Amino acid sequence: NRRKKKGDSILENPSIPNPFPELCCSPFASVLSASLLPKATSRKKQVIKVYSEDDTSRALEVPSDITARDVCQLLILKNHYVDDHSWTLFEQLTHTGLGRAIEDHELVIEVQSNWVMEEETKLYFRKNYAKYEFFKNPLSFFPDHMISFPSETNAALSHSGILQMFLSSSTYPEIHGYLHAKEQGKKSWKKLYFLLRRSGLYFSTKGTSKEPRHLQFFCEFSNSDMYMSLTGKKTSGAPTNYGFCFKPNKSGGTRDLKQLCADDEQSRTCWMTAIRLLKYGMQLYQNYMQPYQGRSGCSPLNITPMRSISENSLVAMDFSGHRSRIIENPTEALSVAVEEGLAWRRRGCLRLNSHGSPIAMSNMGMSIHRSQSWFHHKISREEAQRLILQHGLVDGVFLVRDSQSNPKTFVLSLSHGLKIKHFQIVPLEDDGKLFYTLDDGHTRFTDLIQLVEFYQLNKGVLPCKLKHYCARIAL
Repeated sequence: NRRKKKGDSILENPSIPNPFPELCCSPFASVLSASLLPKATSRKKQVIKVYSEDDTSRALEVPSDITARDVCQLLILKNHYVDDHSWTLFEQLTHTGLGRAIEDHELVIEVQSNWVMEEETKLYFRKNYAKYEFFKNPLSFFPDHMISFPSETNAALSHSGILQMFLSSSTYPEIHGYLHAKEQGKKSWKKLYFLLRRSGLYFSTKGTSKEPRHLQFFCEFSNSDMYMSLTGKKTSGAPTNYGFCFKPNKSGGTRDLKQLCADDEQSRTCWMTAIRLLKYGMQLYQNYMQPYQGRSGCSPLNITPMRSISENSLVAMDFSGHRSRIIENPTEALSVAVEEGLAWRRRGCLRLNSHGSPIAMSNMGMSIHRSQSWFHHKISREEAQRLILQHGLVDGVFLVRDSQSNPKTFVLSLSHGLKIKHFQIVPLEDDGKLFYTLDDGHTRFTDLIQLVEFYQLNKGVLPCKLKHYCARIAL
């Protein structure tokens, strides 16, 4: 028998089975070893400062070649957050009101090296649900009136066909439409017809003509970054709130910005998405697929709309009989949901206080929601819209806030169809009890938590279910 030497372990002796394999096969092991915990002798380290939505910050010592995705993974681990692949690192220019989501593959230290002293720039850690949404539903990102395909291409492309063309090196769809452009060195804006091609962004000097002699080069993207304008009307006098711009990597300031402005959110989203695909191409698709590597059905460009785990698990069930069953009839499911809402109300009335005695719901219902991540106390309509926009205009992104026009009511702010809609939550008193409703009392809830839970499972009077809430996280 070989005498056990100092330093031997279960891992070093394959003949001894490991009774705790999960301790040695952490899902984070590859991340930590490959990028977050490099060898001290191999790479230099630098300190970066990352902010959260509530303006708390955290200093991190990271290797000089760390990517934005690895910084997010590090913060997820340190703060014990759930990784749903929507965490993103944002770059925000405070004075000029510009911001952008740093792509997962970008080197953070390299991004910082492009900052100028005159501009206060910060890194923010927050969720961005729209980051790769166009891979799941490209048809809604590229409306027919803004996209043209090569003449030899069949116009009726499939779901994945559009993406294959965007990611192909030989062909590229043409994006076209009107944009407002800020004239260099002037305060005025001019509405021009723009075309996006593989060689760059052009505008026509004669109406909507696409003839080469009428096209003038506007910019290319290899040496610049694209930013969304968060305060376009205030800082640059833009004609609408749907601005975006291009900033050279080694910029001397705002004078080098090439500023554009769309007429609506759908147009801005189409332009910005197409430019991202043009600039990064297959790298974006690899970023999107990386969290799903090793799962079945993840072959390149075999793209199908992906539902979240929570979405797949939300099905209507009937437990009233001896055996449970799935309710497939939508009408029956809706009536069951209404009955469940009534049951929530009855159960809510039995909540106890710290002394074990029932709480009057008229008192408790006024404050129980304040501890919820989706509730934002006394923020304005504009601030609510800004928060939802930062989290991504995906259907179902929401928050609940106090109403400014009526102190006794609340407002549900919800993203749907690339627009932000606001619904008033009205308190009702019936037989001495306080309820909340979105539909003039047809469906009532004893507190806002029950209301939100109900509409997370049922669309009801809303245009879509509540899916992702906007939260002010702390680091």
